[in-house]
Amino acid sequence: MSSSSASSVSSALAPYGWDDAWAEVFAPYEAEGLLPGRVVRVDRGQCDVVTADGPLRADTAFVTPHDPLRVVCTGDWVAVEPGGNPRYVRTCLPRRTAFVRSTSSQRSEGQILAANVDHAVIAVSLALELDLGRIERFLALSWESGAQPVVVLTKADLVPDAVTLAHLVQDVETSAPGVPVVPVSSHDGAGLDMLAAIVGGGTSVLLGQSGAGKSTLANALLGENVMDVQAIRDVDGKGRHTTTTRNLLVLPGGGVLIDTPGLRGVGLWDAETGVGQVFSEIEELSERCRFHDCAHEAEPGCAVLAAIDSGELPQRRLESYRKLLRENQRIVAKTDARLRAEIRKDWKRKGAMGRAAMEAKRGAHRRS
Repeated sequence: MSSSSASSVSSALAPYGWDDAWAEVFAPYEAEGLLPGRVVRVDRGQCDVVTADGPLRADTAFVTPHDPLRVVCTGDWVAVEPGGNPRYVRTCLPRRTAFVRSTSSQRSEGQILAANVDHAVIAVSLALELDLGRIERFLALSWESGAQPVVVLTKADLVPDAVTLAHLVQDVETSAPGVPVVPVSSHDGAGLDMLAAIVGGGTSVLLGQSGAGKSTLANALLGENVMDVQAIRDVDGKGRHTTTTRNLLVLPGGGVLIDTPGLRGVGLWDAETGVGQVFSEIEELSERCRFHDCAHEAEPGCAVLAAIDSGELPQRRLESYRKLLRENQRIVAKTDARLRAEIRKDWKRKGAMGRAAMEAKRGAHRRS
């Protein structure tokens, strides 16, 4: 590629996140005469790709592997044939980050929601009571993806009392250590400047339940009504899935946004590191426990239980931590035979300890 052609590609794709590092990775495919492009939408085996030659539609048949985590996804950088009818995506460039959740099927598969994401924007509606456990779940997946999470409390205009709003923000901050928490209102614009500054560089994915106000938030960031918005039911604050596909959109202030459909379920997918990041204070306390394999249940010298007794650590946080670790372990065990064996061994050990404790109690009772 000539220097003028390279400059043309750079100027055309830079708004979508193209940089020198991507150009270096793409170099072998450039020699084959393929075009670089970013996937802005995937639909039924085909995808819309933005290239220096303009947007085009391409078939993904050549890069549809058996592994569901390797399928072409919104946010991927790809090498596309320069011509042909139909055109084909020839390969995906290695992903820098990937947001993955487990599917609701019984086949223990992961589903990739977005690729090459820098910020995971978790939208949470203040029209409903805060579900801190769900927020922690989204955060675990976000940290595991390699993206920086941001929690956005939407519909802040529904909480006119400043003190109440401050308490809600503080509750979320306690459950999201190291994560920006931004209350916003698409109705009056409050907080949007701060959010725009955060997502103004790189790629952001917008996540949350249906009815959380994601499409309204996306329209506010875009400065125009690009995404459809539907009314929310008064009875439960829920809405229908106004977004049905994942779409990558360029923001006027810089950066790109991937909007996603409302997520009813957000199962973990091999997210142990992400869970540890969400509950970093528990991980730090664990290092001070007397036993290195402390389960924080009834062991002597447990720093985690001591923190709960002193009020330093809320009981809810420990319960949520245990729940997410158990769930993640179950998901991983379905695809890891060695881990399954270790879990069975641990169950047997705990069962034997329980039986021994029961026999000791019975013996003491008989002696008395």
